[in-house]
Amino acid sequence: MADGIGQIVAKLPDQKSVTDVWKVADHHLARGDAAFLADLGIALAGVYGRDTRRIWQYTSVFDYLLRLLATTPGTENVAEALRLVSSTETADRKLDRYAASLLASSQPVGELAVAFTGHASEELRACLVHELVLRGVDVTGTPRVAEWATSSHWRHHSLAWLPLALSDVEGQPNLPRYSARGGSHSMPYGSPANRAMRADAGTHVPSVEETTPQAAAEGIGTAVANWAEESNGRIEARVFGLAAPLVAESVPSMLLGLGLECLKGAGKKTTFSVAACPPDQAWRVLFAAASTGGAYNSGVRGAYGRLAAWQSLAGLAGTAEGAPAEEVEARARECAWYGFSADTKWFERVAWDIGLASVSPGRRRLAVLAATDTD
Repeated sequence: MADGIGQIVAKLPDQKSVTDVWKVADHHLARGDAAFLADLGIALAGVYGRDTRRIWQYTSVFDYLLRLLATTPGTENVAEALRLVSSTETADRKLDRYAASLLASSQPVGELAVAFTGHASEELRACLVHELVLRGVDVTGTPRVAEWATSSHWRHHSLAWLPLALSDVEGQPNLPRYSARGGSHSMPYGSPANRAMRADAGTHVPSVEETTPQAAAEGIGTAVANWAEESNGRIEARVFGLAAPLVAESVPSMLLGLGLECLKGAGKKTTFSVAACPPDQAWRVLFAAASTGGAYNSGVRGAYGRLAAWQSLAGLAGTAEGAPAEEVEARARECAWYGFSADTKWFERVAWDIGLASVSPGRRRLAVLAATDTD
């Protein structure tokens, strides 16, 4: 295939395979011509547009060009990846998030300084800061990155709420791995891993009243909202007030007695499992759900996945809206956390199932988040 960009762009929709175009890109990058890849991607976007999903050849080639630039170490490759993403024809928030995740996962932090001085949107920079934080990078101790990350001009950005270092509850998040030809990530869902608790009809459960304001339901469900919006997901997010403190032994019976849609029929002829879990395990589940998405989408990536996980954690823990991360974490550590699963018709039981419950420090508030998705 000829290397001419015009010829490649014109012939692309008729190609049954795009591997020859990939080889052309590989060849140019091996020669040190990263600009060719960016020029080709910009030309493709200019002709076909980012939203022309029916032209699979375009989508495949554009994605390969970006991945190849972003995952191949080198300042010039980073600069050209940023030029491609920031071009007028291709600019959008999802692409900024995606590019930031690719770059942070593959490039030495020293190579990324160009993102804070050259071609890059403020959105991409904000995402890149927190993609680096998720990977344990000391962004406040990294020149240029620190100068931008600690400046006041972006303090109104939603990501500015996040701390510039990983908290204890975040631990070491599971993050995707990328290459030019694809990526992979783990899925920390499924049945609770700790010792299961049994529902005992003899345990006392206090009387209960549902107290779920719409804002609370939305906040609790933030991490899995993308499952419902972009895939086939279902979400149940509810809050209950208890007339008396709820003891740990009564949690399984209480969950079965709340009238949750996700647990209809559970505990009779279907499997039902509940286990205590630490808040950091809950955070990891929420982060994975938000950052990597459900069956038919790719989530909101690392930076916004981190924010969504914190927002859901805050809603489950019952902190006030807008409370700082330190307060959310302190409250979360005071709560008792449980993971649950059930073989009911509500849960799809494919790969994407979440059941989390939080009991407040005074044990008079119970918050529940259940989510499921399928392909």
